[in-house]
Parts: sequence; C-alpha cells; structure tokens
Amino acid sequence: MEYFLLGFLSPLILNLIHLFVGIFIVVKYGNVISLIFTAISFLTKTFGLIILTWLGVGYLDLNFKIYIPILTSTWFISHLLEAFIIQKYLQSKSNKSI
Repeated sequence: MEYFLLGFLSPLILNLIHLFVGIFIVVKYGNVISLIFTAISFLTKTFGLIILTWLGVGYLDLNFKIYIPILTSTWFISHLLEAFIIQKYLQSKSNKSI
C-alpha cells in the first residue's frame, strides 16, 4: 500500500497541482510568466522527489529496488504529459497574440 501511495499517487498529485497552476498562469499571465513558473516548478518538483525518496526509503524502509523505479517512472511519465499539455496552452496563447 505504501508503494502505491508514495510511489504512484503522491507524485501524480504533485504534478497535477503543478499542471493546474501552470495552465492558470499561462491563461491569465501569458507565456513569459509561465516560463518563470516552469523554472520555479523544476525546483519544487525536485525537492518533492527528494522528500518522497527520503520518506519511502529512509523513513519507511521501503525496498528501494521496487520503490525508486515506481516513483521515477511515475514522475517521468507525468512530466511528459504535463509538458505536452502546457505546450498546447502556450501555443494557443501565442497564436492569439499574433
């Protein structure tokens, strides 16, 4: 159960929060501010991944051979999906301003 909650659900929720905030920023403030948020979100997501790794491996003593691949693959796939979705909003915003 901990593998699912920490390895799959937690990074997914964190990336969904970043996605919704990123979409809001693109729609409301434009592409330049969105790029600034993207840089900041890189740092917060990295910090979140470090915290989740410490929590799972260091604190809960989960098997790192199972937990780390679940965590990183969920993180990577959700990042790809987030990138394509945000890019769609960035392109639609830039087309309207031309």
